[in-house]
Amino acid sequence: MKNLVDATKSDHRSDGRFVLLVVDDDENVGDELVRQLAGHRVRAHHFPHAAEALLSAGALQPDAAVVAAGLATMSSTELVRVLAGRASIPTVVGVGDDDGVTAVAALKAGATACVRRPYRVEEVVPILRAIRPDTTGTLDPPIELGGLRVDPATFEVTLRGTPVALPLKEFKLLYFFMAHADRMVTREQLLSAVWNGSSADNSNTLTVHIKRLRQRLTLDRSQPPIIVTVRGLGYRFVPPAMVASSAQS
Repeated sequence: MKNLVDATKSDHRSDGRFVLLVVDDDENVGDELVRQLAGHRVRAHHFPHAAEALLSAGALQPDAAVVAAGLATMSSTELVRVLAGRASIPTVVGVGDDDGVTAVAALKAGATACVRRPYRVEEVVPILRAIRPDTTGTLDPPIELGGLRVDPATFEVTLRGTPVALPLKEFKLLYFFMAHADRMVTREQLLSAVWNGSSADNSNTLTVHIKRLRQRLTLDRSQPPIIVTVRGLGYRFVPPAMVASSAQS
């Protein structure tokens, strides 16, 4: 299997998307996971039969696999052993309340992690991100609020149709702000999200980056700032459309 995977490398993943095998005999559960992950730009392929998944693994070159515990078409533990052990494909096992024994066996067989089944996309995506960190941006969907749009896959920002060039740190700040729009976020949360921690030096750097970000996002200086300081607490991001409406009222 490992040789088969290596021998069939192609450019079918040139868009950088995460490729995932989903092996689950329940077509509704498997298809729903595929549908939800599509919103995170994960190229997921559902196979109700384990044999079909194994045959397709070489052509798809998956970054990981999600395997349901208690498969009818093949022992879940054995499938994990083949995918993770022989093909070096990180494998996550979907488990229910009664699958404790299977979960333990799958982890011993080489599974990377277990996740609750039926699947919740907010629990699956962080595991995929940890498996392939370089896809962090591609796993996050674009956000558009009012006239402002950010796309983490391409690092593109547009404000009312006008491209805005942002350095990486400022882009990460903006994306975090937009993901938490109209909610107060602390300096500690921002430092953790963008600088992976906090320190006195980074705190001063945060202030500078937010000042620059405000300047880059200001098209009309008569408008209130998009990033509002909540004195003594942190910051609040007010989407452009809401800024415009509040200014008119």
